[in-house]
Amino acid sequence: MSGAAADLAGSPFTGLSAFPLTPLCDDAVDEYAFASIVSRLAASGVDSITALGSTGCAAYLTSAERERVGRLALEHAGSVPVIVGVSALRTSQVLTHVDAAAEAGAVGVLLAPTSYQPLTDREVLELYRTVTEHTDLPVVVYDNPGTTHFTFSLELYAQIAQLPGIASFKIPPMAPETAGERVAAVRAVLPEHVTLGISGDACAASALLAGCDGWYSVIAGTCPQPALEIMRAAAGPQPQDALTASERLEPLWELFADHGSLRVVAAIAEHLGLAPGDCLPQPLLGLSPEQRERTAEAVAELGLR
Repeated sequence: MSGAAADLAGSPFTGLSAFPLTPLCDDAVDEYAFASIVSRLAASGVDSITALGSTGCAAYLTSAERERVGRLALEHAGSVPVIVGVSALRTSQVLTHVDAAAEAGAVGVLLAPTSYQPLTDREVLELYRTVTEHTDLPVVVYDNPGTTHFTFSLELYAQIAQLPGIASFKIPPMAPETAGERVAAVRAVLPEHVTLGISGDACAASALLAGCDGWYSVIAGTCPQPALEIMRAAAGPQPQDALTASERLEPLWELFADHGSLRVVAAIAEHLGLAPGDCLPQPLLGLSPEQRERTAEAVAELGLR
């Protein structure tokens, strides 16, 4: 094992990080359902749990709800490290969420450059600078252009990565045929101690084989076992088995592509009895009856549980 790899071994910013849903019931967080989901993840063997990411509906929750959800995640995660999402429109709100995460006992925070008005590179760099100067918690940089409508350049990656406390980059999906080139390009601008994690479940296997250190996973937050199979295969003696395991989940990946991963995992959680019906915050309405039927068929076909 190289020195850099040895330094990263056992880091909470490598391996499989599960992003649990935050279910609602009657327009309030269903604390029992959320705690049950986190407890289930803690027993599954995932490497970390990231609460209040996009899958956790953080943008739809009040500060008080977010603080409570963060504490519930820490209370029910057992020995599994918990990262807490802190993204918000105003920097002062981000800092409030950071302080709450630190007080709850999080091992790190996940931060996307969230905005209503389009942000400039200078504004995004200052956001991360302000947060890293404010806290000792490690920061995961969340690059999610589909939601934030902000596109990071490699130059901005490099500038942010030099800030103290930057621990990992959560990078967007990439085509399998370009994964090696893209991972190499990002690696080239990051310090050795900063990890690289893929999002976009359908492309995770190819990104892991291309050299990503971890997978920030939507499906792992609801049904961790198939994600664990992919992760373990990628790290095992026959890494190509990860591609086979991912290809088996193609019906699920198609649903994600057609309807968005949040709506699909919410429907799966409801179908499996892990969340109440209509658990998404309005105006999100979830899947239609026909789409739910297709999702239930995929759950049965793939043996998801």
